[in-house]
Amino acid sequence: MNKLEKFQKLLAYSFNNKDLLKQALTTPQFANQKDINDYEVLETIGDAVIKLIFLMKKYKLGISSPGKLTRLKQQLENDNTLIKIAQEYFKLENYIFKAKKQKIKGSKILADVFEAVCGALFIDSKENISIVERIIIDKFYDDWDSIIEGSPILNKNKLLEFLQSRLRFTPIIETDLVSKGPDNSPIWIAKNARIYTPNHKLIKRFTKKIKSLSSEPSKTKKDAEQDLYWKMLNVLEE
Repeated sequence: MNKLEKFQKLLAYSFNNKDLLKQALTTPQFANQKDINDYEVLETIGDAVIKLIFLMKKYKLGISSPGKLTRLKQQLENDNTLIKIAQEYFKLENYIFKAKKQKIKGSKILADVFEAVCGALFIDSKENISIVERIIIDKFYDDWDSIIEGSPILNKNKLLEFLQSRLRFTPIIETDLVSKGPDNSPIWIAKNARIYTPNHKLIKRFTKKIKSLSSEPSKTKKDAEQDLYWKMLNVLEE
């Protein structure tokens, strides 16, 4: 059984157009070597399909606040969220067509391919969005809150919500990002956090409490910011 057959068995869906599925699972680097199509166009389509399914699910539950729906879109745009789904629910790294030395596990490619698979399924099913919902989204939808727990988007939103409750306006949060190590594999640290009014006036009573904080060394800028936001919230809530 080849990769395509195994992945279709995992999905419990047989593609009418197998080439469409292979395209969704093919990285640009591998495609350039073989002169075939890659996932990029399907990724864009899948991104829109995923967002529409999620927004409609929430809307049907009575969640129509623009702020909450915007926050949901932000969470869906977070690569770390999609990487987690791709790895834990679909084991996508086992089915991707990649270049020989290309690293897939934990990379943004997983997020891109996950979106591309959704796009391919949407097209293959004759644009039947309910099939994408049933085959893909429903596999992890009930676990959504635990999936996004600890994401940088969620941590920043929690921090902003806390500050809004104290300030009665939405502040601006700024941090400095510094890197250490080699250029091809830097380690990032977020530090020197500041909190400003919308007019960019420093809010000293909050900033002085968190200015000395710094994140743990992290592999990505997002992870460094995530850790710092979490630390800031813990200090400010004391």
